Amino acid sequence: MPSDAIWAWSIIVVATAGVIIRPFRLPEAIWAAIGASALVLSGLLPWRDALAGIEKGLDVYLFLIGMMLIAELARLEGLFDYLAAFAVEHARGSPQRLFLLIYLVGTLVTVLLSNDATAIVLTPAVYAATRAAGAKPLPYLFVCAFIANAASFVLPISNPANLVVFGKHMPHLGTWLRQFALPSLASIVLTYVALRLALHRELKHETIETRVPHPKLGRGGRLTAYGIGAIGIVLIWASALDLQLGLPTFVCGTATAAAVLLINRQSPLQVLRGVSWSVLPLVGGLFVMVEALIRTGVIAQLSALLHQAVAQSIPQAAWSVGVATALADNIANNLPVGLVAGSVAASDHLPAPVVSTILIGVDLGPNLSVTGSLATILWLVALRREKIEVGAWPFLKLGLLVTPPALIAALAAAIR
Repeated sequence: MPSDAIWAWSIIVVATAGVIIRPFRLPEAIWAAIGASALVLSGLLPWRDALAGIEKGLDVYLFLIGMMLIAELARLEGLFDYLAAFAVEHARGSPQRLFLLIYLVGTLVTVLLSNDATAIVLTPAVYAATRAAGAKPLPYLFVCAFIANAASFVLPISNPANLVVFGKHMPHLGTWLRQFALPSLASIVLTYVALRLALHRELKHETIETRVPHPKLGRGGRLTAYGIGAIGIVLIWASALDLQLGLPTFVCGTATAAAVLLINRQSPLQVLRGVSWSVLPLVGGLFVMVEALIRTGVIAQLSALLHQAVAQSIPQAAWSVGVATALADNIANNLPVGLVAGSVAASDHLPAPVVSTILIGVDLGPNLSVTGSLATILWLVALRREKIEVGAWPFLKLGLLVTPPALIAALAAAIR
């Protein structure tokens, strides 16, 4: 391997480790930006190639901005607090029923607003509602973490990683549903069953109130809910027409936020301050680092290995790449893994089962560890704000029980 490739790889490994571990408590985006800058300043990646890498992420940036705006608006208008309190009231004192209701709410939010919204906004609402009900919040908070990934490939809009993997080659909505409807169902159902069994003891001895303070959903909250429904319809329509999803998401999110703020006569500053803008340079830095991998020939080598495996046996190749991708997520996080996998998948035509298992591995694999996906990292940040610490080992023990059954079932449904 040429020395330039070795240096480039070293920078990328260090930067990726910084994103995951966050040394000195520096934000993830700082480490991604340092890695990208080091590649350019050292001459290992021409600045024009770096810009080309950043430009490749345009659809993802627009998607994220639109979703973060509508998610923050929903938080400020109390929509998530309303849904969490609704779940507590309808649980009628049963922790098992509350667990299921929060799981269903989390599924709905993930499918329509992306897994990051579930992690960022639903998590604090569930914490507040369960505390008000006198319950121990952690079992219900685990629901937010696991469903955020388990339901993230129901629709193309359910996870930014979907846009990263497919890019300009996003399947038509009909094709998407044919490929992922059954795997998604298997993922959601088996994640629930495994999580419910794993947390059986915690729920068995729980007692919760039958009534909690129920926040009223004002006009702004109702308009936000209608806006979310409209966004879902528009994005499903865009997907059916084989359009890229970033611009429609950005336009819908911005228009909904503007309409609600205008009707309520509110300043947009509070919404803008609440958006996690650092996600954008984080993703941009990752795109630059993947561009360096393309330049050093890594993507071409991985593509050649995958095509060799496909030539020998498509089912075996699909199983291997699905499991390998899922494991890689927990070593390097699913965003960089998704970018690499997407570059490999786009390099040449691959059988549908192989591409499907790549996406399932990218989306579902992160449920194994706290560092597996951006959504799980954001979930940890939300927990820290509430003074709750979940270590890597307790999450891994739960992830080892919950993830394999769902992953195997989803992969089997995709390869069928």
